[in-house]
Amino acid sequence: MEKLASAKSCLKLLQVMPGVQQAALLPGGGLGVLASPLQNLIQMQQVRHRQTKHWRPEFKRLRKFKFVKMDLPNLREKQEDITKEEMRSRMKERGVLPPRPWMERPFHISCTGGIFEAYVPPEGDGKKSIISTSGAKQKFEFLEKKSKSLMAVRKIRSYDENFRSDDFGAEAQDIYIQAHTHMAAKDKYKIREFVSERCYPEMMHNVKDKTIRWKFLQSLEPPRVVHARVTEVITKENQFAQVTVRFHSQQMLAIYDRFGRLMHGSEIITKDVLEYVVFEKHISNEYGKWRLHDKIIPDWLPAKQPAPITYRLIEDAEEPPKELSAGDAEVKQVDSVSEQPKEQLQLATPVESHTKPSLSI
Repeated sequence: MEKLASAKSCLKLLQVMPGVQQAALLPGGGLGVLASPLQNLIQMQQVRHRQTKHWRPEFKRLRKFKFVKMDLPNLREKQEDITKEEMRSRMKERGVLPPRPWMERPFHISCTGGIFEAYVPPEGDGKKSIISTSGAKQKFEFLEKKSKSLMAVRKIRSYDENFRSDDFGAEAQDIYIQAHTHMAAKDKYKIREFVSERCYPEMMHNVKDKTIRWKFLQSLEPPRVVHARVTEVITKENQFAQVTVRFHSQQMLAIYDRFGRLMHGSEIITKDVLEYVVFEKHISNEYGKWRLHDKIIPDWLPAKQPAPITYRLIEDAEEPPKELSAGDAEVKQVDSVSEQPKEQLQLATPVESHTKPSLSI
């Protein structure tokens, strides 16, 4: 350690001892001319510098335990030269588990791949009244199938206490409108909040290069839940719920192609639409929410005609005219004259007779 003189201690010593003050003020004087005992009195402050060695030696034993001796791997050793028993003993010593022959990758099932126990819409629904024979029969069949739906609703309520089948129709209608509005606007990010991963590619498949005008005008009948089912996927704890909602509404739809030609529908004419839409929710997931999953198209519904598709006709480019030689020009001129009508030739003959031939030198 180095010892340096403090400025304050030197000033105090000069004030107390006048002889020392005069010696220090001499031109050739200074602190170097003082006696050695006096210099020892002045050098009182210690300055400590940071070093690798600890300034308190009693902690040598603790510093010794900071270093852990470990066996470095032999990089020149080949994997083929090690026996199975030696490899097993090394892995047991290091606490390493043996590698598995297969690779496991985690995956998340956010939705099911289809509709389980799909609802079969009665034929002529929306056209036949309850008073008629067929309408009363449809109502009776609906009451028979209602027992399973009630059990499924009870299962859904065990996970979601706020679920009510009577109030779910209004919530489903809002999801339905939001999903179709974002589809018409081609907003592929916001639409994912309202449709499942299975429904997304089906809705956005034919949207490219088209202009869609869609509007939900009014509900002719209040939407109601007609079917509900709950199923498990892989494990019993992984539960999915599907609810089918009947929509009878009035809508407007017009689809234009990339050239602005009307392909389907109209922006003036409104149509009554009867749909059975399936909504799904991962009820085991605490943050799961209801999303549009699929639409039920019954087998008795007649097939729709495909929309006319407009194609662009690319005409062949006209070939540039070829340069004619002198001989080809004469032949072409003779052919053109021979193709002219006889009357034109007769009229042209007297005119040509009066003209004098020109001589070329």
